[in-house]
Amino acid sequence: MRLPDFIIGGAPRAGTTWLYELLDRHPDVYMAKPVKPEPKFFLRDDLYAKGLGHYSQTWFAAADPGRVAGEKSTDYLESAPAAARIARDLPHAKLVFILREPVDRAYSNYLWSRMNGLETESFADAIRMEEQRERELPDRWRFTRPFSYFSRGLYADLLEPYFNRIMDHQILVLRYEDIRERPAELAGSLHRFLGVPARPGDADGLGVINPSIPEPNGPDECVERVRRELIERYAEPNRRLAALLGPSFPMWS
Repeated sequence: MRLPDFIIGGAPRAGTTWLYELLDRHPDVYMAKPVKPEPKFFLRDDLYAKGLGHYSQTWFAAADPGRVAGEKSTDYLESAPAAARIARDLPHAKLVFILREPVDRAYSNYLWSRMNGLETESFADAIRMEEQRERELPDRWRFTRPFSYFSRGLYADLLEPYFNRIMDHQILVLRYEDIRERPAELAGSLHRFLGVPARPGDADGLGVINPSIPEPNGPDECVERVRRELIERYAEPNRRLAALLGPSFPMWS
């Protein structure tokens, strides 16, 4: 039964699809297809109940024995039950997470929800209403959580269940900003972590994948005010993230 050697587990709106496309270019890597819809096997109770055999046959039956196999399910990061299931069922698998400056991530998530017709509130109202909307979320959105703008940036809280259950050397945490600033270096680091030959040139020409459509006239003063408030709210969670990941993960200024 073929199971993944690694999983890209989040965060949403932080470059996970870019990582998928990067790895899909590597001849020694097999990525579960299609990229959408994502497997979400360890996230959704109904899928998990079908068993590892179903997961293997659905997503990895075509994986060549000599290639490293992986999948991408962006919402695993925000699920402690998914962390427990992965640790139990795939004890030797490697986990890849990519994080984005949380205020930028929150606003990108908001724009994505607007772009897809899910969001009608202003950014300020959406942030203010987030906890209430989470409590009242319809079942059909339980695993997409389109209004979870702030909470998805509490990275230390989200990563903790994984670090508590999985060995540190099996977890790689990357920075979204490096996709723009040093993509070849990021590609090489990821390849080496997965144990395949580094091919930094695979990052060439990937560009921005799955972007949110920005506001036509750019962020207004209200959006900028909310962003400043969010920077203050994230200050303490970011300090905890820095303590969790250590100096190898450069924090956002």
